[in-house]
Amino acid sequence: MPYTPVASAAPERDTRSAKAEDASGAPKLTRSIGVVGGTLLTLSCLTPASSLFVIVPDSFAGLGTGTALTIAVAALLCIGVAFTYSELGTLIPSSGGEYAMVGTLMGRLAGWLVFVLSLIVVMIVPPIIALGTADYLAPIVHLDPQWTAAGVMLLATAMGLLDLRANAWITGIFLVLEVVACAVVAYLGFTHTHRSASVLVHPVIDAGHGHSTAVTAGLIVTGLATALFILQGFSTAVYLAEEMDNPRRNVSRTVLWTLAIGVAVVLIPVVAITLGAPDLKTLGAGDVAGMVQDWSNSGVGTFVSLCIALAIINAAIVMVIQNSRVVFSSARDAAWPTAVNRVFSHVGRRFGSPWAATLAVGVPGAALCFVNLDTLSEVTGVAVAAMYVFVALGALVSRRGEHKHRAAWRMPLWPAVPALLIVVLAWVLYQQSVTSLVITGAIVAVAALYWACYLRPRQETHWVISVPEDEQASVEAPSAASLPT
Repeated sequence: MPYTPVASAAPERDTRSAKAEDASGAPKLTRSIGVVGGTLLTLSCLTPASSLFVIVPDSFAGLGTGTALTIAVAALLCIGVAFTYSELGTLIPSSGGEYAMVGTLMGRLAGWLVFVLSLIVVMIVPPIIALGTADYLAPIVHLDPQWTAAGVMLLATAMGLLDLRANAWITGIFLVLEVVACAVVAYLGFTHTHRSASVLVHPVIDAGHGHSTAVTAGLIVTGLATALFILQGFSTAVYLAEEMDNPRRNVSRTVLWTLAIGVAVVLIPVVAITLGAPDLKTLGAGDVAGMVQDWSNSGVGTFVSLCIALAIINAAIVMVIQNSRVVFSSARDAAWPTAVNRVFSHVGRRFGSPWAATLAVGVPGAALCFVNLDTLSEVTGVAVAAMYVFVALGALVSRRGEHKHRAAWRMPLWPAVPALLIVVLAWVLYQQSVTSLVITGAIVAVAALYWACYLRPRQETHWVISVPEDEQASVEAPSAASLPT
């Protein structure tokens, strides 16, 4: 459905009294947050601390001192990705995120395939993060990792049913604690260095028996998929576009602020850990909590571990909140049988949250905590990279036809930025494991079959990608020159 900006009076600020439907009768989320609230929620979804302490240790095992370099390269790629998300997120402000942007610009089939890729991330990432909770609660209590993770997912689901503004401040408090933990680790690592900074640009990895070997460029390229996964959360600001005041200005600011802060919070401690680890074997083991205790004492180690546990819980809450918006939007656009669409697109009157979509994300996530997710972690990295390719393709066609003159933030260096992204990300995908590529490809193939057999024959009534009416579309769109500095 083409989206035409309309002028109207200022939107109602009272989120509880705001209408849950737009003029056409379609379910509608309420606008209640600005740049600060959106950045807090999005940073919590990027969850720099849980990425640092749950996912990065695996990168240390495979990349050694090259982990920081790989994340830095991924951060450069993410600048281009952030530009594409900022432009498309302000051009097409929808809680559907990537699929709404790509589907509006490139057609329904492309939008459907992107939705399926995002669904992989939606369903798998929260349980992966939650499974690290028990390890960091170990200094005070020993719990079963899978049951603890399932409990975290159910808690996150319950929190996701509440008002979004309340969750922004709750998760903001947790975010402060996780940033403090990252700062403590960075300080301790930099004050207990055991090697020179040259290993950051000439990386090595433990080869066993006290020997080391150089990290090749091929290994770094292979590790970029995981590094993109580590930094991926900044893009989820576009999921909140329907709930932000003045989305055409605030979405781009939220995306770019979140990326800048997230990269700093992740990369600085990674450099500190790389330089402060007593030897390459310890670095490869990735026992950050153990290194913190060696650098300080058990009390500091316990404090950092508890902050990390809170960061993981925080991440699960925000991921359930934001991922439920994708499911909600897909049902509003009739991606499923009619009865399912009706349930998933329902918005509760009291808190203004899509409660059924929230349960659909959180409850299966609790069940997935009892499944071996090692291979699926690789699949998620592939799905993220493939999704970025689609978004970059969308950015290439975003300035033609009816979209050319719509109000939106416009990236600098277009079309060079999205074109370069496509080339580099295709190379990254080529370097991934055959298993992860085959699994992701099989899921996409099944999705394409569903499209051909169910959605395409019903294209008049199903999978009609819509962008809700934007009350503030008449506000002059920001340009690159108006970005916060």
